[in-house]
Amino acid sequence: MADTQSDFARLDAVALAELVASGEVHPTELIDDTIDRIEAINPSVNAVIHPSFERAREIAAGELPAGPFRGVPMLLKDLWPSSVGDPYHLGVKALKEAGHTGDHDANIVTAYRESGFVICGRTNTPEFGLVATTEPEAYGATHNPWDLTRGPGGSSGGAAAAVASGMVPAANASDGGGSIRIPAAMCGLVGLKPSRGRISMGPDQEEWGNSVQHVVCHTVRDSAAILDATARPFPGDGVIAPDHGRPYLDMIGRDPQPLRVGFLVHSLRPGLEVDPEIAEAVRETARQLEQLGHHVEESHPDTLANQEMVDDFSAMWRVGSAASLRKISRWLGRDVTADDVEEATWFMGQFGDSVTGPEVLSAQNAQMVYRRGMAGWWADGHDILVTPTCMKTAPKLGELVGTPEDPIRSLTESIPYAAFTAPFNTTGQPAISLPTALSSDGLPIGVQLVGGYGREDHLLSLAAQLETVIGWPSRRAPIHP
Repeated sequence: MADTQSDFARLDAVALAELVASGEVHPTELIDDTIDRIEAINPSVNAVIHPSFERAREIAAGELPAGPFRGVPMLLKDLWPSSVGDPYHLGVKALKEAGHTGDHDANIVTAYRESGFVICGRTNTPEFGLVATTEPEAYGATHNPWDLTRGPGGSSGGAAAAVASGMVPAANASDGGGSIRIPAAMCGLVGLKPSRGRISMGPDQEEWGNSVQHVVCHTVRDSAAILDATARPFPGDGVIAPDHGRPYLDMIGRDPQPLRVGFLVHSLRPGLEVDPEIAEAVRETARQLEQLGHHVEESHPDTLANQEMVDDFSAMWRVGSAASLRKISRWLGRDVTADDVEEATWFMGQFGDSVTGPEVLSAQNAQMVYRRGMAGWWADGHDILVTPTCMKTAPKLGELVGTPEDPIRSLTESIPYAAFTAPFNTTGQPAISLPTALSSDGLPIGVQLVGGYGREDHLLSLAAQLETVIGWPSRRAPIHP
């Protein structure tokens, strides 16, 4: 139990909620302690860019919903989940300069509030969430709590840095190509990308797209319990994922039946190699799963090596950037110019404008073929695929930032970080990054587990088994309280 406020930073969201539910702690105590930690830590990390402290205190002192996370602090990523009255900038310079604010709550924000979470602010993100580092010109670089000279990954880098540094136990994150899993791997956290249609993307985004919402956190039970609280359909949702094994919290501590697990340790991308220490972390995870009674073999879907899919994913990524530029033009009431955004964003948007309608339909059709081809490996009897989350550990700050000579370096240099994550945004399958190891220089290493569509239950039960064996929740960043 927590006898002093300093103990709160070491507890996960489930434990904090239990303290409030028992009457041992009042929500205002949690929020005041959270604000104190953010004010103490954030100057060196730059994770929280829009604090909402007074509003959080008012909400915590009032009548909170009797949800499972009543009084627990939460941070929102400053990308697509709008929150009414709060700054809403998507990492974009022009929106920051215009002081743009949200005029409604996204469905996921509604779910957080109804679950009892108290929102304390919004976190840093790269512009439009396009790259694997969080160093936007609008708000500056977020620093990795494990090594302040390195980045925390992207695009949920602010969220991951806030959790890894002990500001909050869990923070909202989103993933359109790896943006939950990459920062989780860089910052030593649990990062689950749910199945397509598991969590509502409304009212502004479409569930059928590549992006999904959830959290980064320290423990598997937090990931499971928060998914239980937020994974519900809203009117008009375009995709609703099938349920298996709910409530997900029941997966924690329950031994699953022996599962058939394949693992992959080498790169399928020409010219790119997996860091040897990361490859060994995958092998060690495979050995641990075998010792836990699962059938493990070195195997992966042949479709995963389809390099044509990279071009199709890129085409949709570029078109999405062009559409995002049009959206902020509507918000600003004027045409966006090259001066309003970063060079790489402008390049992506202009390139996206050159993609024709038939090319978009062709890319969508190719993604469908890819999705069905990938699903065959799971349909043939496999349950889980284990891969590296990223090919490299956290980069030095500046390594993934564009230069005058190479303005799109942030895009090209992000590829080794997203090569294993982006395929499962295309397929819509659930995938989780687990902090199974540390490198020889003390940086977190993430290993990715991928399940069949709708099988978060398999991922969470296996992840909980590995958490018990490895004990990563006790392994905290050097600046963590």
